[in-house]
Amino acid sequence: MWLRSFIIASLLQVVVAGVANAAGPFGSVNVGNWIGGAFSNDQTGAFSHCAATTPYANGVILVVSQNAAGTWSLAFASPGYRFNKGENAAIDVTFDGQEQARLYATAYQSNMLTAIMPLNVVRTFQKASLMVATAGRAVLNFDLTSTGPVIAALANCVSKVKADGLDKAGDFTKGTAKPAATAEKQAAPPAGKSAKSKSGTGFVVSANGHVVTNHHVIDGCSDLKGNLTGEAATALRVVSSDATNDLALLQAPSTATFKEFARIRDRSIRSGDSVVAIGFPYRGLLSSDFTVTTGIVSSLSGMRNDSRFLQISAPVQPGNSGGPLFDTAGQIVGVVTGKLDNLRIAVATGNIPENINFAIKTGALRDFLDNSVVPYQTAEPKGELKTTDIAANARAYTMLISCTGTEQADAKR
Repeated sequence: MWLRSFIIASLLQVVVAGVANAAGPFGSVNVGNWIGGAFSNDQTGAFSHCAATTPYANGVILVVSQNAAGTWSLAFASPGYRFNKGENAAIDVTFDGQEQARLYATAYQSNMLTAIMPLNVVRTFQKASLMVATAGRAVLNFDLTSTGPVIAALANCVSKVKADGLDKAGDFTKGTAKPAATAEKQAAPPAGKSAKSKSGTGFVVSANGHVVTNHHVIDGCSDLKGNLTGEAATALRVVSSDATNDLALLQAPSTATFKEFARIRDRSIRSGDSVVAIGFPYRGLLSSDFTVTTGIVSSLSGMRNDSRFLQISAPVQPGNSGGPLFDTAGQIVGVVTGKLDNLRIAVATGNIPENINFAIKTGALRDFLDNSVVPYQTAEPKGELKTTDIAANARAYTMLISCTGTEQADAKR
């Protein structure tokens, strides 16, 4: 369980005030993929800091901390790092492709760089979705899931421990103030819920404009729209949805015409076969065009031998959900549905999993389309296409799906 030990060590060592030894955690911070709590100076027993951490598939562990004096810090840790103690480094961070800041980090431990975060950077970190960190030639991407509530929980942790002491430490996520809503979230929210824009991917499966995506992409949505790359968005309506198999069927207006649409492979795919995933990850942060990733079918079943799913090595990110998974002939072999929860597996096994993603098999897809009376087409795999040709063909029927959703619905995803 080296990873769990390393994560705990990272939490203990993050304080930039130079505390050599720390004890904890006292109480808990457990938000999304972030875990942590309060820590004390092991020599004096006094409260030292509150910290939370999460590991990434790139091998780096992020640690966010606020110490007893109110100073925020951000640390980058990895068991593979070999810094000289006291070594300094400049780290340029870019949030959501727009706001930038330079952090000055110090290696207080050989396997960790720790930097003070000014309050303006903390606020940006709290509301951002993606952070790109550049140090020298190294460029790393970090999905900042749940950073808003984790910053609030850490601030609550420091406040409560300073007021009540470590012996009364509890769940610091309770009673925290929710992050301030952005302008986008404030636009026309349903009563009692805050609205937010969310997106995924879908693909056309009939000349009548039927579009397949994931149930979780459209769950809780209003004002559904879809658009092909470079074309105007069109309104979509929900025809049917299957939460159990995470599938949804949408349809474009009758005025929309589609000369091209996806064909479903009529033969079972095998373990080891090559696949191509296409989708729109991190809408508004990365390219406005779709992205293309490649890999293989790693397994013919999903979590706990669930035979409805394929396990694939093609990298996928938030926004790929609902996208097409192709074989080398350019035919549909699955619907991308998600990726493994890296933190839960890391804590359970002591290892960070890499490239473990899932797609719904065509058997479940075809049953769903049959029940919805959709005139889809199948095809036998004949010959192989270059990945560039598969992507070029997919451009005519792969859609960005966007809508206004609710935070309550989004939390169920």
